[in-house]
Amino acid sequence: MENCHSVLELAVQAGEILLENGAEVFRVQQTMEIMAAAYGADGFHVYVLTNGIFASMQEDGKNQVARLENVPQSSVHLARIDAVNTLSRQVAQGQVSMEDAFARLEEIRQIPTLSLPLQLLACGAGSGFFAVLFGGTWPDFACAFLAGFLLQLLLWQAEKNHVNKIITKLLGAALVTAVAAVCMVVGVGRDMDKIIIGSIMPLVPGIAMTMAIRDFFNGDYLSGTIRLMDALIIGLSIAAGVGAVLTFAAEWGVQL
Repeated sequence: MENCHSVLELAVQAGEILLENGAEVFRVQQTMEIMAAAYGADGFHVYVLTNGIFASMQEDGKNQVARLENVPQSSVHLARIDAVNTLSRQVAQGQVSMEDAFARLEEIRQIPTLSLPLQLLACGAGSGFFAVLFGGTWPDFACAFLAGFLLQLLLWQAEKNHVNKIITKLLGAALVTAVAAVCMVVGVGRDMDKIIIGSIMPLVPGIAMTMAIRDFFNGDYLSGTIRLMDALIIGLSIAAGVGAVLTFAAEWGVQL
């Protein structure tokens, strides 16, 4: 067997990359077990939550070596998840040495996200087309595109400054509602509801809700409950942001 501490460190690093980039709990646990077994780990045990990894293995058949890692999720990055899955399959087939595996994991950490201009364009276009999909007109598309563009700018800045997720979602929902209100006041928008609905779609916790259901089906009830609560809190934050701006506009007598 490879050095016990090295095997444990490799498995934890792989699990950390998966978890912080949005992988499912069962996938993280399975990948860590596969990689540890491939390097001859004895008595390897791992328990994964949505924001933490608990792993241990036997050293020389006697002592237990353990690791506890706090893993706050930053954002979903499917390219990194796919790269770790590919590496785990190659490790299982005996194609990658321990040193190369560590080097590959470091390379995977450095896989970049999309550039800011592409993120702004994608969020704007997504918001605009969602507005049209829900029954909006092309003027509504233009308003939702602007709202989505500004929303992504806010999200990027919030992530850069490590702003609390709940506050970020609340501010994002308030921003797109304010943009929709301004568009209606100046006469550009046609249907405020469609503009708002389209613009808040990038904020909707669809992935969290889907993964919560999947965790429940896999028997990971604690992780599923955590993700479900996270999705509900985000939903409430979005509703609060939208409601605050609409209430403010009503108090000031703005006709929308």
